[in-house]
Amino acid sequence: MEQTLYFILLLIALCSVSECVQRQYYYISEAKNWTEAQRYCREKYTDLATVDNMNDMNEVKSVSAKANNYVWIGLQRTSVDKWQWSSGEPALYLNWSTGQPDNGHECAVMKNGQWNDYPCSNSQTFICNNMSTGLVFVSEQKNWREAQSYCRQNHIDLVSVRNQNENQQLQQFINDNHISGDVWIGLFRVSWQWSDQSDSSFRYWRSGEPGNEDCVAITDGTLRDWNDSPCYMPYPFVCHKDKLILIKEKLTWSEALRYCRQNHVDLVSVHSEEIQREVMNVVKWPSTKLVWLGLRHSCTVGLWFWVSGQTVCYQNWAIDDSENCDSAVRSGAVQSGGDQRWISRPETDRLNFICSRN
Repeated sequence: MEQTLYFILLLIALCSVSECVQRQYYYISEAKNWTEAQRYCREKYTDLATVDNMNDMNEVKSVSAKANNYVWIGLQRTSVDKWQWSSGEPALYLNWSTGQPDNGHECAVMKNGQWNDYPCSNSQTFICNNMSTGLVFVSEQKNWREAQSYCRQNHIDLVSVRNQNENQQLQQFINDNHISGDVWIGLFRVSWQWSDQSDSSFRYWRSGEPGNEDCVAITDGTLRDWNDSPCYMPYPFVCHKDKLILIKEKLTWSEALRYCRQNHVDLVSVHSEEIQREVMNVVKWPSTKLVWLGLRHSCTVGLWFWVSGQTVCYQNWAIDDSENCDSAVRSGAVQSGGDQRWISRPETDRLNFICSRN
């Protein structure tokens, strides 16, 4: 009994929730135009650098600190101008006010039950999603990206509205809480795309940018922020290598663990919401409806733990039926669709899986 208690306490002590850099970045000092840089990165690494958050941006700044010129990253203007949610979902249901969107702005507010496009730099109150309590109104005035960051750090994300029923629920929440004025929702316009096609709403533009050019570089100023630049300009550049990789073979959990350890590093351990977002990006095109994670259940101590040795602190369960320890050994998988939550499954299921590369 004492040994079991000690093991539980040890696992809890190992529990950590921290933001992480999801990719490894590499500075290439050789000057190339954007397309040449993209080709080089795809041949040698994964792609030109994708930057999802300020942690990523600080890492890119660090690896390119010696550069005294502009530095290419993987952001490029697209010919497609579409709206999507901060969660990464496409905006299939739209509820614009009459004549909206009309101003070319990239963010959206809820106003009298309908939506208006709005400058992302404006300061507004906003509404977040929370897994436990549902909708949460934040009365602080923030611009759209600050609001998004606040929601992601303290709840889940800025609110998404995927159908008419959710729109009515949101408006009822606004009415019940006597919220006046316009409020940010998680809708934004995507006119820029990362070279690796990943979804992101993070931006780090220099004041007054972007202009009319189609490729993006880190500036040589103090802030090392972003500026659009002609794609033909020769600059050094930053490549990235993804830390996670989806393997589309159908293996049992134990076989998947062995494969990852022989060919990469390990089955992925998801210690934080940041890593879960990377898992969500990687898991979009599997050949099975569930995908193995490095998640295992111990009937001896009644706990889930990661193959990295840590207990499960960050929670993202849809179904956890591990209480019945008389059944097959349980392992954890992530849904490839929907909310991409975790499912407890017999370890003999044959699924795709995600390996970590470092």
